[in-house]
Amino acid sequence: MTKTREDRLKDSARDDARNLYEAEHPVVRTHPETGRRALYVNVGHTTRFAGMTEEESAPLLHFLYHHQVRPEFTCRFSWEPGSIAFWDNRCVLHNPVNDYHGHRRVMHRVTLAGDRPR
Repeated sequence: MTKTREDRLKDSARDDARNLYEAEHPVVRTHPETGRRALYVNVGHTTRFAGMTEEESAPLLHFLYHHQVRPEFTCRFSWEPGSIAFWDNRCVLHNPVNDYHGHRRVMHRVTLAGDRPR
């Protein structure tokens, strides 16, 4: 189980982190190099569709959130000492599974300058 921004705000956020920030993004993005289209919604950040209320958006978002993590659409990486993994966030949903209880997870993240969604 992962914690959403809202979960973190409830139990461990500074007061200034409670400010509401909204951004509008396209639901379907076109990959600038491959031309393939991909959905751009995720349970941690997407709250509704433009022009719709949260209540109106909820059934479709619920379907998409569950659809995108179906086993046939996923890749499970088996970590071993010295392993490295990377992915293109423009076309892959990173959905980590906390299956390493009792072990320390060390990560180094690199974020490259992106492109404007289209």
